[in-house]
Amino acid sequence: MLKELAWRALTKASPYGPDIDLGKVAASVIGESRTVASHISSAPREALSSAKELGLDLESSPATYLQVDRGDVYTAVSRRLAELGVMVMSIEEAAAKLPWVEKYLWRAILVDSDKYTAFTELFGRHGYFIYVPRGTRVREPISACLYIHRPGTAQLVHNIVVVEEGAELNLVTACWAMPTRALHIGVSEFYVGKGARLTFTMVHRWREGVDVRPRAAAIVEDGGEFVNYYVHLGSARSLQMFPTAILRGSNARAYLTSIVSARSSSTLDIGGRVIIEGVDSRGEVASRALVADSSRVWLRGELVAKNVGRGHIDCKALKLSSESLAEAIPSIRSLVKEAMLTHEAAIGTISRDEVEYLMSKGFSENEATSIIVRGFLEIGIENMPSRLRNYIDRTLDQVARAATL
Repeated sequence: MLKELAWRALTKASPYGPDIDLGKVAASVIGESRTVASHISSAPREALSSAKELGLDLESSPATYLQVDRGDVYTAVSRRLAELGVMVMSIEEAAAKLPWVEKYLWRAILVDSDKYTAFTELFGRHGYFIYVPRGTRVREPISACLYIHRPGTAQLVHNIVVVEEGAELNLVTACWAMPTRALHIGVSEFYVGKGARLTFTMVHRWREGVDVRPRAAAIVEDGGEFVNYYVHLGSARSLQMFPTAILRGSNARAYLTSIVSARSSSTLDIGGRVIIEGVDSRGEVASRALVADSSRVWLRGELVAKNVGRGHIDCKALKLSSESLAEAIPSIRSLVKEAMLTHEAAIGTISRDEVEYLMSKGFSENEATSIIVRGFLEIGIENMPSRLRNYIDRTLDQVARAATL
């Protein structure tokens, strides 16, 4: 049934972002069967060192998943986490070993949502499966990385993360590419149980010529919390993502933050959606964009209240060139009279007065610009666990420094 739905949706374009001709990609994925599954210690040194540049030491992480291109998977889980029942493995391995995994496949995201979800179901390879059992709190971050090494690779992955009732997980992911021509589609489904907390931090660094289409959704039960913090570095040719958090339970919470740096001729269409279904639930969607050169950025935010709850959208862009384009598109919709939904949006540029003021205090022009940009990017960190804040600070420092180059 899933395959049939997927075949029918292969021509279903996404409503947002530039369209990609997947017919040109199909030849590179049909019939490929090579798979290497090994311990993280045998992973390519180049991949491990590249991950370190993004702030992740995969060999010292308590649990790790690394996928290179389409078929090479490297994993590790510490003895302590394994004894607690924490699992980290390829989704293909999980589906083969654990029959109950099937109930999580394509539940948060419909397989026929668009051509990219359909293509992943039909031709995708691997992706990570992470499971945290009831009451288990994994506060040390777990790492998951998706790396493209070969030119022309179409990396199509399906990720599943399950955090059961009362459990906690801090998941840090990094995705990057060495070649200048590739496609990455990452379908990610998150399931947050009652009173559970999942913090999902994702850092992307793509090169020019890479097209990226993440598809993500979370289902959050009573009293659960989902924090999604996304940072985009580099100069992807195109990126389109619109993650959704479905607050199914009462008193559930979701915070979706996206911070992107657009350079060269990149086209980025990002944002997030929160659907309030459970009573007294609340959600926030926040976006920050640095828009340079001739790049184009669309910031979308959507709140849908189907029950009593609260929500807020905050979309802001900073134009760093006259040739760039930025557009903010907040949307709020309430189906009940008791919900409180608000939004704000702004597009501006760096004030010359602010730069000159900082220069009068002894900073160079580049230093002053970097300080202003860094302050602009300071959003959503208050929702992050303390163990991750230093990592986020270092990442945002990279973004701010790059803006002055």
